[in-house]
Amino acid sequence: MRARSFIAAILFAAACNVDAFPMQLTLSECIQMARKQSVEAAVSLGQLKAAYWQYRAYRADLLPEVSFDATLPSYNKQYNAYMREDGSYSYVPSDNMGMAGRISLTQKIWPTGGTLSVTTSLDYMRQMSGSNVFNKEQFMSLPIALTLNQPIFGVNYTKWNRRIEPLHYREAKADFLINSEHTAMMAISKFFNLVLARERVATAKLNLSNAEKLYDVAKAKRQMGQISENDVLQMRLTMLNAKSSLTSCESEVRSSLFALQSFLGIEEDIELVLPDEIPDVTLIYQDVLDKALANNSFAINLRRRQIEADYNVACAKGERRNISLFAQVGFTATDGKLKGAYDDLHSNQVLQVGISVPLLDWGKRKGRVKVAESNREVAQSRMRQESQDFTHDIFVLTEQFNNQHEQLIIAIEADTIAQRRYTTNVETFKIGTISTLELGDAQTAKDNARIMCLNELYRYWYYYYQIRSLTLWDFAENHGIDTDFENLLK
Repeated sequence: MRARSFIAAILFAAACNVDAFPMQLTLSECIQMARKQSVEAAVSLGQLKAAYWQYRAYRADLLPEVSFDATLPSYNKQYNAYMREDGSYSYVPSDNMGMAGRISLTQKIWPTGGTLSVTTSLDYMRQMSGSNVFNKEQFMSLPIALTLNQPIFGVNYTKWNRRIEPLHYREAKADFLINSEHTAMMAISKFFNLVLARERVATAKLNLSNAEKLYDVAKAKRQMGQISENDVLQMRLTMLNAKSSLTSCESEVRSSLFALQSFLGIEEDIELVLPDEIPDVTLIYQDVLDKALANNSFAINLRRRQIEADYNVACAKGERRNISLFAQVGFTATDGKLKGAYDDLHSNQVLQVGISVPLLDWGKRKGRVKVAESNREVAQSRMRQESQDFTHDIFVLTEQFNNQHEQLIIAIEADTIAQRRYTTNVETFKIGTISTLELGDAQTAKDNARIMCLNELYRYWYYYYQIRSLTLWDFAENHGIDTDFENLLK
């Protein structure tokens, strides 16, 4: 309650010093607008969509695939080498036209990494020249054939992809939520940059007004002999410095306003409305760490990189020998007429085992395995270091956030005291009991205290959203941060 009353007091004072602008914008509205309209939000959504379609392509690759291949038509007129019965060769003319079509249904076998396909095909050939041309038509049918392609001792790419690709997509979704919180942090920074710039303008205007009044008072006192000429010159110098500071601060306001407008994608003038209260939250390090490890993409990234390192080792080991199995069973027939090509079917079977084992490669493949294993060890060491850094950053940020509430209370009280001290010193200077140096010191303390108070308020909100970005958890409402990805990706 103490923090809320102090914040309300300072925000009321700040609002009195800000000129009226057509469009009012609270901090919460600024964050929501940035999440929807900023370039950073568009980039983050584009990255999510790319990851989504990559995941869709991976899922589709696991499903049966139906394909149609055809040659319509093929014409061939050329000389081909022909071996006679005595072993000699001669060139004979070939003049034929052909057509072919095939429909196949292919399914990857997840546990083994092979492929199983069912195929039906029909080929047609017609001799275009020679004797009895019109009787030289041939059809060849393959009504059904079942084909298996299976690598043995090789890498099961399907199995590894089923472990890696879902993690890629989960990581992308978590990254989208993190980027959304980072966009909120950018909005907070630009919001408070404009707040601070306008506060400096308000302070500069007040200081200039006071300096002009005090300069008139100093001139009157000089005429009465109550102060020296040096004090009068000091007050005039203070007035000139106040004019210069006002000009510089007004330029900073225009720059900060343009930056916020560009970030939000708007052109209207903006009147900022500061939040009148802060979340009453105290964080526990272990709780923050647990939520970060459960929700942040960092933990998913570590898991994915570990699997990818294991996958690279498996690939290197799989290259040391290559054995594959090809088997096909089905029926086929040929005839001069289409109907006959499907009547008298004959068995069509193929079995082939291919093997490639290096007998002497001077340790090349073994070296590749060692390189992959060494790279995995390096990756594991880096991940351990990254994990340590991550937990350390969580600890530091938790401490900073918990301390920031007290820092804000102190800054608000210091601002109140500095404002009262400056007002008292102005009145005291008018009756001649303090010097210009003491008055200048009080003014500097007043200005610094107000800026420090707003800076502490900015840090509080920035730390709060930084904690949200690491944990993907709203500690004020005590629930996780999520979004409707299904509607978002439509």
